[in-house]
Amino acid sequence: MTRQPYPPARRDDVVEDLHGTPVPDPYRWLEDPDEPATAAWLADQERLFTAEMGELPGRERFKARVAELLRSGSVGAPVWRGERHFFMRRTPEQEHSVLYTADSSGAERALLDPMALDPTGLTTLDAWQPDKEGRLLAYQISVGGDEESSLYLMDVATGTRIEGPIDRCRYSPIAWLPGGEAFYYVRRLPATEVPAGEEQYHRRVYLHRVGTSTEEDVLIFGHGMEKTNYYGVGVSRDGRWLQISASRGTAPRNDLWTADLEASSSEAPELVVVQEGVDAQTGLHFGRDGLLYVFTDRDAPRGRICVTDPTTPQAEHWRDLIPQDPEAVLSDFAILDDLDRPVMLAGWTRHAISEISVHDLATGERTGEVPTPGLGTIGGISERPEGGHEAWFGYTDNTTPPTVQRYDARTGETSLWAASPGAVEVPAVTTEQVVYRSADGTEVHMLVISPPGAEGPRPTILYGYGGFGISMTPGYSASILTWVEAGGTYAIAQLRGGGEQGEDWHRAGMLAGKQNVFDDLHAAAEHLIAGGVTTPDRLAISGGSNGGLLVGAALTQRPDLYAAVACSAPLLDMVRYELFGLGATWNVEYGSAEKPDEFAWLWSYSPYHRVREGVSYPATLFTVFQSDTRVHPLHAWKMCAALQHAQAADRPVLLRNEAETGHGARAVSKTVDLAADQLTFLAHHTGLTA
Repeated sequence: MTRQPYPPARRDDVVEDLHGTPVPDPYRWLEDPDEPATAAWLADQERLFTAEMGELPGRERFKARVAELLRSGSVGAPVWRGERHFFMRRTPEQEHSVLYTADSSGAERALLDPMALDPTGLTTLDAWQPDKEGRLLAYQISVGGDEESSLYLMDVATGTRIEGPIDRCRYSPIAWLPGGEAFYYVRRLPATEVPAGEEQYHRRVYLHRVGTSTEEDVLIFGHGMEKTNYYGVGVSRDGRWLQISASRGTAPRNDLWTADLEASSSEAPELVVVQEGVDAQTGLHFGRDGLLYVFTDRDAPRGRICVTDPTTPQAEHWRDLIPQDPEAVLSDFAILDDLDRPVMLAGWTRHAISEISVHDLATGERTGEVPTPGLGTIGGISERPEGGHEAWFGYTDNTTPPTVQRYDARTGETSLWAASPGAVEVPAVTTEQVVYRSADGTEVHMLVISPPGAEGPRPTILYGYGGFGISMTPGYSASILTWVEAGGTYAIAQLRGGGEQGEDWHRAGMLAGKQNVFDDLHAAAEHLIAGGVTTPDRLAISGGSNGGLLVGAALTQRPDLYAAVACSAPLLDMVRYELFGLGATWNVEYGSAEKPDEFAWLWSYSPYHRVREGVSYPATLFTVFQSDTRVHPLHAWKMCAALQHAQAADRPVLLRNEAETGHGARAVSKTVDLAADQLTFLAHHTGLTA
């Protein structure tokens, strides 16, 4: 096939001196999407992408199979309010999941359908929270992928919108007071009240009374605190206890306060410190038995559960109920108390495989385990707020679309409560968990998904993330199944920086340890090659967001090791990342270029700055989203221009720039198109025939 010429991109002589290091930035002009030269360059890139992809075989087959496998639909675990419950479900023909409610008879009613709100499919339901009685619903929606959630209130019985929009509510928790007359929530300050460029920050906790103007909202917390703070807020079921947490950006630690709303007013709660300035994450659950249950990684990187009296919530009063496990990571818990011997269910992941144990609520003694459908992922354990003997949890694995399971503590049995509504023929695959050693000898786990009986080297996609304590766990993926069914192998490496082995594992891959993440990926690739699974000319890597940084660093550090790269919504200019999107909230994960020692970490691997002319780089596809307000697409724009200029091999460097889509949720049809393009590109450059 004849390679199309790359669109011209001027190289400006922009060099900054940072801590004595000259930092070139020839494509800084691409940071401005409103610049005519940027718009022209993007249009040229779109024409190039369309021309190059139009010549590749197999796209329609990939697209059809991904779409077919996504016709499984999905279903989410219930949220109970008395005899009423709320849940999400997507049927095979729907573009978005719909929020339903069901009464004691089981009769269902759709409450919120994003497509009914906006037939274009560009509106997403970001979050929702019923009040404690299930009579009112707070929900948040955004448009065009910008994730700038607006908050609304609905009367559940009639489906009538009664308040909203309340803007600036991105990532806001909702904590209802009993009776549904008021709630605490988090809202950013108006842009007019903050310095230019800081509009995404400066959150505050407010109390809002239903039926009043937001001008009357009472400021509760956040004044004078760190601008990048995120706040959590919760109110106990009985309305007595308020908790507020504060985290600087995405830092793996939080400060925490409680207030007794019987001893002080909801408008002026008297906050008591639970922990402040402590390097740990802690969450609280006020039990129906009057005790305070503490979920923490303080002195326990894999997590533990403690118990205390709510009037003495500080660490010196905690008593271990379920101590840290030497191997598994604590992920969740629920209390079932309508039993002769009340129990706590504890959710764990062991090398990213989920399990649930049963414990005596008074002593913490392990008394059994909850049967689960297989070796997969459990998505949260929920119980009725007023107590009971039942729990519900989501479950999925590599070949099982999402289901909801019901556990009955009286019988000890687990049963299917709800399945994804679509019937699809899922291909058979073989999943193996392997262990390999990274450059420094650290053992790393990896899931390898292959066609049954596959032998010999074959086209392989290696996927990773390695950041923010996020674990790579098994789950139903139409893209993975489509790739494996076509004859390829798909490997998922559980790199440092993730949460698969607890908080220590996360911290081994952040800040000064970030190179460990890249080394873990290279070692995974070498393990797959040494084991005969694949070869360098048949190996692709794929990652998005922080995983886009991962594969961007990988292709610049070891271009010889990979044949193709799919790099989605990436961070790539690590010198300037803090200046755009939500970048300043991530300097607790990566470091800040303003500090000399942290700049040195970032400079050592910043992919955009590691591109070298005359190097044979892998075939690379950047996929970005024009409305992305988390990771600005400028990272991929600049890196694409740099790679196109430097590429010495006859392998393409392409940019897929999608409008009216953001970093997070999107319509199913958009997901299908993106997956088809990525699979087609990687298949062509690794030799997989669809």
